[in-house]
Amino acid sequence: MNRREFLARGAAAGALLSAPAVRAQSARTLRFVPHADLAVVDPLFSNSIIARNHAYLVYDFLYGFDASGRPQPQMAAGHTISDDNRTWTIKLREGLRFHDGAPVLARDVIASLRRWAARDIYARSVFEDIDELKALDDSTMQFKLKKPFRLLPDLFAKLSPYPPTIMPERLANTPATQPVTEIIGSGPYRYAAKERVPGSLNVYERFAEYRPAPGTEPSGLAGPKIAHFDRIEWRTIPDAGTAAAALQSGEIDWWEETTVDLMPLLRSRSDLRVEVINPAGYMALFRFNHIQPPFDNPAIRRAFLGAFKQSDVLDAIVGNTPELRMDNVGFFHPDSPYANRAGMEALAPRDISSVKASLAAAGYKGELIRLLVPLDLPGPLAESQVVADVLRRAGVNLDYVGLDWGATIARLFSRNPIDKGGWSATCNFAIGPVTMDQSANGYLRATGKTAIFGWPESPKLEALRTAWIDSNDMNERKKLCEDFQRQCFMDVPYIPLGGYRLASVFRRDLVGIVKSPIPVFWNVRRG
Repeated sequence: MNRREFLARGAAAGALLSAPAVRAQSARTLRFVPHADLAVVDPLFSNSIIARNHAYLVYDFLYGFDASGRPQPQMAAGHTISDDNRTWTIKLREGLRFHDGAPVLARDVIASLRRWAARDIYARSVFEDIDELKALDDSTMQFKLKKPFRLLPDLFAKLSPYPPTIMPERLANTPATQPVTEIIGSGPYRYAAKERVPGSLNVYERFAEYRPAPGTEPSGLAGPKIAHFDRIEWRTIPDAGTAAAALQSGEIDWWEETTVDLMPLLRSRSDLRVEVINPAGYMALFRFNHIQPPFDNPAIRRAFLGAFKQSDVLDAIVGNTPELRMDNVGFFHPDSPYANRAGMEALAPRDISSVKASLAAAGYKGELIRLLVPLDLPGPLAESQVVADVLRRAGVNLDYVGLDWGATIARLFSRNPIDKGGWSATCNFAIGPVTMDQSANGYLRATGKTAIFGWPESPKLEALRTAWIDSNDMNERKKLCEDFQRQCFMDVPYIPLGGYRLASVFRRDLVGIVKSPIPVFWNVRRG
């Protein structure tokens, strides 16, 4: 049975249900299909996008990026900066409470940020330059820095790979090497842990004591977060046909990411809307394991530059849909003021014979290359299929290992050699906003064993990144980004495979959905 036959049968089966009854039962409940299962509920214990999305339901944050990419106070009422730009004083809004009823205090925030900094490479590098971090009173904290750092609000608003979640001090004191045992935040929804069914269901309940930030309208991840639903259910449905049929029958309200082949059918339905709610999209990438052969050799990494046509990758992910494609891109998002063409000749498509010759010249001698492939993430799966085809034609000794996303993540954190369960490469993506510059893009951090999986090491990249952060001159920062991109093509932390956007589908009676890099559930209501 093909997918469209399945959809037709699914829709027919759904029509046998009492659609008005289904809608009446769910008036105060929002049923949502996420792009993957929530395998890990502590968002500081997984760098997956799904764990981060979960975090934005449960936790609140000191700052949030608005629709223009500017950090705005969220839990913070605001901040002051000393004349020498080295002392930041941040005051919390009044009335903030955790889901267990306790007030949010400055010491909770400090403990949470310290735990986060032990996990997040960007935060860790900044916290190393903090001379003193203390609570001045229950609602005020002070950061004294060794040198000026202009991006502190941006840091506290960062999206990935680990969001700066604020939790009670008693939980934040959990060692960073262990997951927290309770998921308690101060966000608009509380996590109903007892209702969790791994691989199937996660439930969130409206937190009546949440106090939204000031403002009239949310903007991106900033502004008032007003929860209109009493209950949100995340229902994991890996098969696209099943998800689409459930949406058509009224069993679900919102599907985070549809597939391109289903968009015409779903757009034809008067009761559904198909819409891109994340305009910045995703930047596809081919990531290497830099600490294991053969990709510990930079010449072998460089041998694959130009081997993968971005147009082929985008064809596989989003087809010939111009509004969903971002082709011919480098290490910076094409909408970024820092996007540039420096070194882009390295990505000029090459034929397979040239790739083979480059591999031989670099010293590749047929070593096994294990490609980890997440079978339940359509984007990375499509990327992997294109990449694997090129690798095979280039004569690579390829081990194509397909796993679900949870198992893929577990394997990616392994630093073992290939013969002991390790890995060589994987296809993944970075969310668009973090690729606007090099500050928060974890895939571009090159600090060796303290970097995220892949563990690239490049003192030159790190020096250029630091210089960019320290610069207050826009022209100088643009020049540093050109130098940074040229160096990326030398060190190859990953190979850019193009950018793409994905469409969400939701029932037409849902209104107020905020355009944002992630699906957010505040402001959403039935109209």
